[in-house]
Amino acid sequence: MNDEKLVRGISRWDLAAIAINTIIGTGIFILPAKITGLIGGYSLLAFVVCAVIVAFIVLCFAEVASRFDATGGMYLYAREAFGSAVGFEVGWLYWIVRVTTFATNCNALLIYLGFFFPSATEGVWRILIVTFVVLLMTVVNFLGVRESTVMTNIFTVGKIVPLLVFAFVGVLFIQPANFSFGATPEYGKFSEAILVLIYAFVGFEAAVIPAGETKDPQKNIPFALLTALVFCAALFIVIQIVAIGTLPNLADSKTPLADAAGNFLGSFGASFIAVGALVSILGNLNGGFLAASRIPFAMAEQKQLPQVLARTHEKFKTPTFSLLLTAVVIFVFTLQTSFYAALTIATITRLLVYATTCASLPVFRRRSDAPEAKFTAPFGIAAAVLSLLLIGWLLTNVDFQKEGLAILIAAAIGLIIHFSYRFYRKRFS
Repeated sequence: MNDEKLVRGISRWDLAAIAINTIIGTGIFILPAKITGLIGGYSLLAFVVCAVIVAFIVLCFAEVASRFDATGGMYLYAREAFGSAVGFEVGWLYWIVRVTTFATNCNALLIYLGFFFPSATEGVWRILIVTFVVLLMTVVNFLGVRESTVMTNIFTVGKIVPLLVFAFVGVLFIQPANFSFGATPEYGKFSEAILVLIYAFVGFEAAVIPAGETKDPQKNIPFALLTALVFCAALFIVIQIVAIGTLPNLADSKTPLADAAGNFLGSFGASFIAVGALVSILGNLNGGFLAASRIPFAMAEQKQLPQVLARTHEKFKTPTFSLLLTAVVIFVFTLQTSFYAALTIATITRLLVYATTCASLPVFRRRSDAPEAKFTAPFGIAAAVLSLLLIGWLLTNVDFQKEGLAILIAAAIGLIIHFSYRFYRKRFS
């Protein structure tokens, strides 16, 4: 891949910030209420189960990513392991993941803006806010990867501080009586809760996409992924304990962390957390936009999409046309969806993409011509098998008449684009 077009301006800790930033997005600010509504106090167990599932997946990503130093992430891994058609489909589906994730998070931004400004969630104000956010992310990412990274670092600090305050102050106000572990939840409810909650733990993969803009990516990406997961998993579990212990009607809250903070820190605490949520979501949107805009660029570099998408700006060294395409699609999709509708599609599609990376680990280990791994996952084969089994279990909860059908249609469109463009190149090149 012709990564000299890009600038390697992302350091080890920048990359860790990107991973943390894209994990801590909207999920932890909204889903504690949803999961508690589904399975009550057993939501704590759901958080632990999700952390374990994602840990297996992250181990696979860490090893596979350590074999590559070019932009593309899961697209490159699938292409190298399973061929160009599978690679294209993974790249296409992951681009859809990032578009739907942006829509999910942007709609969550509107929900938390509604804490201060109720009209933000509807009508003209909704359109204006979405327009401003998409334009802001486009401009920042157009000006350069370093500028985008600096913005990510600022937002990462801005989101972590309120969450740490919530966690470590909130534990002092926990009411043990709020914890109730009655009848064991039904299997269907528990598995549904895991599928929804997994959204709060994912996003780490955005850190592997801009490898071509990262310093020593084969060593720094595994470090960033593992650091981000350990930090976020521990923080999330403490946050859920505080949310349950300080907000008796947690299941009914639209802004659970803000409402819980209001109980033990007063109106200032509620506003403080709401502002933290807004900062968190904006940072997540920026990191997600960075990853999304690099996918069409990487696919065009491999000559699987029109070459115009591989062009970079002469001064800023950013993929101009890939940025613009991503911005337009994100804008339209965000206006057409709601938070939970986009969340489910993003989660299911992401799990399918994760499965290909996990499956590529044993493939690369068997192949003598595979790029060398700079990080070897402990119990790597077992981690890959367990990851695939757990992903399969999560996907059994999908309603294929709704979300599943939409994803199958998207996958079919991807194959049509792939084979049509390949035919065009053979015919006219």
